[in-house]
Amino acid sequence: MNQNPIDEQQGKMTAKQRLSAMMGAAFLMATSAIGPGFLTQTAVFTEQLLASFAFIILASIILDIGAQMNIWRIIAVSKMRGQEIANAVLPGLGYVVAFFIVLGGLAFNIGNVAGGGLGVNALMGLDPRIGAVMTGVICIVIFTLKEANVAMDKIVRYLGAVMILLTLYVMFVSNPPYAEAALRTVAPLEIDFLALITVVGGTVGGYITFAGGHRLLEAGISGKENIRHVTNTAISGIVVASIMRFILFLAVLGVVSAGFALNAENPTASVFQIAAGEVGYRIFGLVLWFAGITSVIGAAYTSVSFLTTFHKSIERNKNYWTIGFIVFSTAVFAFIGRPVTLLILAGAFNGLILPLTLSCVLLAAHRTRIVGDYKHPIWMTIFGAIIVILTTYLGIHTLTQMIPQLF
Repeated sequence: MNQNPIDEQQGKMTAKQRLSAMMGAAFLMATSAIGPGFLTQTAVFTEQLLASFAFIILASIILDIGAQMNIWRIIAVSKMRGQEIANAVLPGLGYVVAFFIVLGGLAFNIGNVAGGGLGVNALMGLDPRIGAVMTGVICIVIFTLKEANVAMDKIVRYLGAVMILLTLYVMFVSNPPYAEAALRTVAPLEIDFLALITVVGGTVGGYITFAGGHRLLEAGISGKENIRHVTNTAISGIVVASIMRFILFLAVLGVVSAGFALNAENPTASVFQIAAGEVGYRIFGLVLWFAGITSVIGAAYTSVSFLTTFHKSIERNKNYWTIGFIVFSTAVFAFIGRPVTLLILAGAFNGLILPLTLSCVLLAAHRTRIVGDYKHPIWMTIFGAIIVILTTYLGIHTLTQMIPQLF
């Protein structure tokens, strides 16, 4: 019980330091979600469902908050990372969880680096491989700094805010049907169940939901006395990611409602270009580059936080491992390209990570040897169990659809 891996961080914090760490954790989680895949996914679903996608976003927000509040609260009261909670529930399970988190994080980080490279290409016209290296170098520099975590908190906040503001401009110039979107938020013409669960997985699936939870733990914001702060931060992270998704949805809706067809090769780029011309295309490049940078930071930081269980030296040299993770991801894309097989396999298993980790958390929530005298709300447990069932269905569906592509 109460095995805190970051004891040296547990001293008293000033209110300003706590607020900064909470904002950093919220934006780390949100910008980990807002990667290249997030942008494409939102554009594609909006083109398919039109204004009814607003309902999917609203429903996903509710499910996302349910999953994230459960996970972050138990991380806080147990003072354990996700894999340590899994090991406490069932010895050895944490290593299985860590393996899949790191596999998914590595594969998707290669995609994040690639997205950063494509962003630089759209912004400056440089070769995507050069852009990928630039993206990797920026992220590496952050983790070489003495106050790497403070720098990470700031960079994800600033870049996240810029992404939202730039996309907001494109939304306004695309002139979407706001009234129709508002109506369909509560009265959709069509409900796509798989789209809903896919959006949930894209927001809190895999390593993403643990990014902010582990950051708060490392900052010393844990224990029952900090439950309110942890809960507020968990909700704030979902809100930030959802604001970006809703703004992007409206931007896409404005374009497709005007009768334009999106380019299947790069749907998000075509939205920005149709809405705002050449300036819009450059804005897309900047947004995609920033999304790549912040997602690389989040994936690398969180994946390495799951590796710390394997050996104490990893904990001591965490920043070096994080840099190595980024170097490897960047090198794979720069010299080999995106390994399609690895991405397909990781994508398939990633669908099962959220129900696995959330199940462990829900079991841990009611074991006194893990959470002490903390009483987890029953309604939160039931809510979490529903999310486990829904995401398990999606994970099995994803596996059956994607694994045949490997052969």
